[in-house]
Amino acid sequence: MTDAHQTIPSTDIYGPGTFVDKDFLPAPQDAGRIFEYIAKSTPGFTQDQKLWKTVNFTGSKLPVIPGPTKAPLVAAALHAMCGVVAHEIVEDRDGTPASTQQVTVNTNHAAIWLGTIFAATIEGEDMVDLVRSRKLATLYDRDFEHGWQATPLRQRSTALYKTKTPGVWYQVHGSLNAEPVLKALGMDPEYPAKTPDEAYEYISRHVEQWTADELEMLNIKNGFCGSICFTPQGWADTLMGKRLAEHPLVGYSRQSHAIRTPAIPFTKVANDKRPLAGVKVVELVRIIAGPVIGNILASLGADVIRVNCSRLVDLNVLQFTLNTGKRTIDLDLTKEEDKARLHELIEDADVFVQGFRPKVIERKGFGVNDLLEMAGKRGKGIVYVEENCYGPDGPYNERPGWQQIGDAASGSSYVMGRSLGFKDGTSVLPPLPISDMTTGLVGALGALMALRDRARHGGSYRVTSSLVKADVINLEPEIGLYSPEVVERSNQLFKWGHIGPAQFVTEILLVVMDGWKNVFPQYFSPGPESLLASFEGGSWGRMETLKPVVQLSDPKVTPRWLTPAVPHCYHDRNIQWL
Repeated sequence: MTDAHQTIPSTDIYGPGTFVDKDFLPAPQDAGRIFEYIAKSTPGFTQDQKLWKTVNFTGSKLPVIPGPTKAPLVAAALHAMCGVVAHEIVEDRDGTPASTQQVTVNTNHAAIWLGTIFAATIEGEDMVDLVRSRKLATLYDRDFEHGWQATPLRQRSTALYKTKTPGVWYQVHGSLNAEPVLKALGMDPEYPAKTPDEAYEYISRHVEQWTADELEMLNIKNGFCGSICFTPQGWADTLMGKRLAEHPLVGYSRQSHAIRTPAIPFTKVANDKRPLAGVKVVELVRIIAGPVIGNILASLGADVIRVNCSRLVDLNVLQFTLNTGKRTIDLDLTKEEDKARLHELIEDADVFVQGFRPKVIERKGFGVNDLLEMAGKRGKGIVYVEENCYGPDGPYNERPGWQQIGDAASGSSYVMGRSLGFKDGTSVLPPLPISDMTTGLVGALGALMALRDRARHGGSYRVTSSLVKADVINLEPEIGLYSPEVVERSNQLFKWGHIGPAQFVTEILLVVMDGWKNVFPQYFSPGPESLLASFEGGSWGRMETLKPVVQLSDPKVTPRWLTPAVPHCYHDRNIQWL
């Protein structure tokens, strides 16, 4: 099946370094092909064809997101790989042969999963409506945004802008504190823009006075986020692009230099047959990519404790979905007593997930070698999972980054702009937080394989997951892009609203959600095809959130969350493992 698929260069269509399908494949069939491609190129993933044949993809034939990328199919393939590894774990634990079980993934579900943060209801009210009406703010237990996007200028401090360099756009990123970025660019952070459009025009006038290279140097000098909007070929030709290309999408490895520790078989937990029941996870994360890792592991049965710091900025809306199945506490790592408490939690943990830059986390005492030493002393290996923007090494390894940076660097934003008809370099964000969600999914898959190997062989493992890599996979020639004709067929079906370079990712996600709800109302309404799982008596009352994507044939084993989401920093600091 893989050999039959062909792509051809599409420089004139989507830009240098892009490849378009020679022939269209229906989404479920294409997902199966992509599954085989990623499975073959992932070190440590089973090459047993009998296990591959347990995977079944369903869904609509046409693409269900705007633009030419097959991000939903890549996500579907990765979810299916999680299902295969889950069955391997259950076989090792319970003796149920993985080859006799089935893994089912609906490609539409995988697409909607990329928009998880808005696929929910609270007390019967749709998340999209709550966001648009601003009623969501009345549900916050505490405000974790600290005025992050309180003004139009702050809202547009993260957007795509034309530079002085002909044909090159730049992803400006205010991160979670726009003031220093705006000042460095010569702007008044208190400029009284009344609307987002006025703010975008004000920032545009200033950014266009800088060349793309000058903006890069400004950000490197100050430690700010930001990236040139490369073409896919332009990124591949950079030294960082070449270094990142040396690594597989799913990166995990046994840490051979660590103290040797014995195999740790999976424990059997009464009344919970999910694959990771009994596994303990600590996550020190913010925003989307990191929390997605723990969110997936929790659905597979892990006891996940999320560590937040209420002093730091986070997005309020994310806690309604990405904290499902978790418990959360408030620890400030500038305080010695809180660092000691985190050490106590990690002492009994099987997995540690962190989303900070390497040197930053090392200075706090929670770098990979710090935890490998701890694991050696306790005599039980640990799985250390880290997600970042640019990958495990290379010249950009320590640069800060967010989803939008991955989109710009990889060429994804440039390709989206070309798909929308722009020929002058105008770049536009992909239609969903694709790199964030895929990075989290890759981290969860790596953790699953590492836990499987720890149970079989012992030792400690490091898992790495990169935002740029999660974007680059969608642009590889082996994956292929949809032709403009196929993209237009999807446009006609979903009637997508306006998408442009000024918009923040959540604004674009609202456009996509509108299209989905018009075409797939059954997925968001009560009934046999509903993709929502219900929870009663949670912190916000009755909630519905998107079900886990992968479905396993044994209902006792299949992923599911047992508890609804709770707010950040919800539980007492004396929280104990279940």
